[in-house]
Amino acid sequence: VQLQASGGGVVHAGDSLRLSCTVSGRTINNLDMAWFRRAPGKEREFVSADNRRSGNMYYADNVKGRFTISRDDKKKTAYLQMNNLKPEDTAVYYCATMSRPAFDCSTVGDSYDYWGQGTQVTVSS
Repeated sequence: VQLQASGGGVVHAGDSLRLSCTVSGRTINNLDMAWFRRAPGKEREFVSADNRRSGNMYYADNVKGRFTISRDDKKKTAYLQMNNLKPEDTAVYYCATMSRPAFDCSTVGDSYDYWGQGTQVTVSS
């Protein structure tokens, strides 16, 4: 199973970006998809995830209302729409998924089995 993240770039504060994460090697219909990020000098943090079983979507407090997670199961692709970007959103963004369905969403990175390589998002003020 491989995950390929893309869509990062250099933008100004207030701009938008949409990240994509395409999965190869298996379907994602019944799997949670998640996004994490790691800012320079900081630990990896949870950004967003959707739980297939409950249909719920989860967001970190600092992105709630600005970021939206979605997916296209036929394309085996998850998305992270990021609006009103702020300089503090600057980070490498990683997508992740699990090897089996989960009862509910996890915000813990160790819960995820497969990771993409990351895509850099830089937001200038």
